[in-house]
Amino acid sequence: MTPIEYALIALFVPLAAAFIIAVVAPLRYAGMPAALLSVAAALVSLGASLALLVQQIAQPDRVIHEVVRWLPNGPAALAQVGVHLDGTSVSMSVVVTLVAACVQIFSLGYMADEPPAARGRYFGYHSFFIFTMLLLVIAPNMLQLFAGWELVGLTSYLLIGFYFQKPSAAKASVKAIWVTKFADIGLLLGLICLFAVTGGFEWTATLSKGWATAITLLMFLAVVGKSAQFPLHIWLPNAMEGPTPVSALLHAATMVAAGVYLVVRADPLFAQAPTTQLVMAWIGGFTALFAAVIATVQTDIKRVLAYSTCSQLGYMVCALGAGASMAGYFHLTTHAFFKALLFLAAGSMIHAVHSNEMSAMGGLGRRMKATSTVFIVGALALAGIPGFAGFFSKDLILEAVHEAGMFVPWLMLIAAAFLTAFYMGRAVFLSIFGPFSPTSEGAHESGFSMTGPLWLLAAGAVGIGYFGSDFAALAGGTYHFHLGMSGILGTTCALIGLLLSWLIYGSHRLSPQAFRFVAPIAWLARSGLVDRFFEFAYRRGALVLADAVGFFDRYVIDGVMNWIGWSTITSGRWLRRIQTGNVRDYVYAVVAGAVVIVFWGLSR
Repeated sequence: MTPIEYALIALFVPLAAAFIIAVVAPLRYAGMPAALLSVAAALVSLGASLALLVQQIAQPDRVIHEVVRWLPNGPAALAQVGVHLDGTSVSMSVVVTLVAACVQIFSLGYMADEPPAARGRYFGYHSFFIFTMLLLVIAPNMLQLFAGWELVGLTSYLLIGFYFQKPSAAKASVKAIWVTKFADIGLLLGLICLFAVTGGFEWTATLSKGWATAITLLMFLAVVGKSAQFPLHIWLPNAMEGPTPVSALLHAATMVAAGVYLVVRADPLFAQAPTTQLVMAWIGGFTALFAAVIATVQTDIKRVLAYSTCSQLGYMVCALGAGASMAGYFHLTTHAFFKALLFLAAGSMIHAVHSNEMSAMGGLGRRMKATSTVFIVGALALAGIPGFAGFFSKDLILEAVHEAGMFVPWLMLIAAAFLTAFYMGRAVFLSIFGPFSPTSEGAHESGFSMTGPLWLLAAGAVGIGYFGSDFAALAGGTYHFHLGMSGILGTTCALIGLLLSWLIYGSHRLSPQAFRFVAPIAWLARSGLVDRFFEFAYRRGALVLADAVGFFDRYVIDGVMNWIGWSTITSGRWLRRIQTGNVRDYVYAVVAGAVVIVFWGLSR
């Protein structure tokens, strides 16, 4: 089969599964048949993506760009749609389909207690999600990418609000879509400007410095929303209201990764805008530190991982701002494995104890050995401990930011490395090695449908980091691992963070009371200052502005138009009085007019 055929299979088989589940009501309401169809579609899509990867490895420099006309405009076309296959898009397709397939198989056990109709709806959403993400990944231009971008947002809304009867879940899904849609205005305006300047939507266009800065800043606004960067990160922690496998899907390889993938794909545009890159580096560095600080005081294990995602995305954005797109993309790939692993392992523990609180999970290391082992693997990979995947990609980012001369963002990333290891050590010692709680005493290991995907992701969380040079060849970059000063410092900070978490939460040789300085951090985490700011801006800014615009529209715009209409009707009524239809009246009018003209002429 040709690469195009493999790509179309990977793209449209999940869409076909979603369509069948949606229209065949008996299948959807039965639950398990719909689930099996969705899983089968995900596995077929994964197989096609792997076939593409094998072909791409044989020819790393191969680029296939096939498009058809879309939105015809006379002899030309306003845009094109199609398939763009290169090392970047093919590798991302494998990451998306692999994580999605693992999540779906895990969901067979995790969602087993849900009503059949709910399971059918859940797996239908999953299949459609795979299609939307692949539509974005293999897009040949920015317009098709935008279509996939918006559909990803829609399906994320549906999955986050899966438990729509629950008010908090419904509110979280609305919050997610409104925050991201607000940011997406930037991408839409950026595309309009790009088309106005270049007449197309290509991400390799050559622009003047001013236009490049303006367009990329608008696009980066969308990245800030989709990839949960400060200050538009507020939707991501609330997205934990969805089922835990949904959290794994969103946080690992799909929605939040889409923003980073956009910048990687459009790197030729961003390379022309050094101002935008500087803004990206600072926002990414600050987000990495800010989110890590808040994660240190969370008690809900899913919220710890949620803020961790914000922080790790900050690493990626900072790397992209430093011009190291390969480093950012490599971390996106390694992060997909260990973050999916962490969320699914957390889901296995939540499924056993029926609680998200880490205090309810104490001692699970003695009850759930497989889940606990893979969770520790994921935690070590996230912390950047040598030998695990996160160590290789995080070291690459630290070195790249340091070499770019961005000292303050680099310091933020170093501090975030310490905090990442600390809060993940805290999560491990509280939930796995802590004392038994009433809920964890009777916990038992999950079935193979849940632990099988965990072992596969754990292998990736360990092994994918050793393929950096192969990954660089696919992505068109270079990879030379060397543990320089930045890597040594970052690793040292991570080890100190783990040691400190063990002293406080593992051996209890240090009391948490000795660190009263974290009280302001805890207050910051619980106060939701950023959320309150946006609520204030909405109530006192957006609503007031909307009232003012409504008043202007109603009484000025509509008022003027209504006055014109009224004056036309009124003058018409007066003029109608002299249109009698009587010839004699018209003769009198002509004579009177002639007399007036004569007298006017004589008076001159």
